[in-house]
Amino acid sequence: MPSKVRIRLSSTNIEDLNAVCEEIRQIAQRTGVKMRGPIPLPVQKLKVVTRRAPSGQGYETFDRFEMRIHKRLIDLDADERATRLLLRTRVPPSVRVEIEVI
Repeated sequence: MPSKVRIRLSSTNIEDLNAVCEEIRQIAQRTGVKMRGPIPLPVQKLKVVTRRAPSGQGYETFDRFEMRIHKRLIDLDADERATRLLLRTRVPPSVRVEIEVI
């Protein structure tokens, strides 16, 4: 009996994230399991504003830094073979993967 697997992916590098999503899609097609996603979740933006110099006024004396965290959600009706292949996939260090069996 296939169990449901929910995969949450997050990364600051969108190319790596999309590559992992495509690899999961290929595994689902090869094993013939039903797949929903990847569902793009809202992008989390972390912003930091710092003073460029201790003196001075105005817009040009501030530096603005931003880090974007992209997220995807994938649901699979995975059997044992598909789950084993999922756990063997190569994931770049910039991508964080959470796998939950429902």
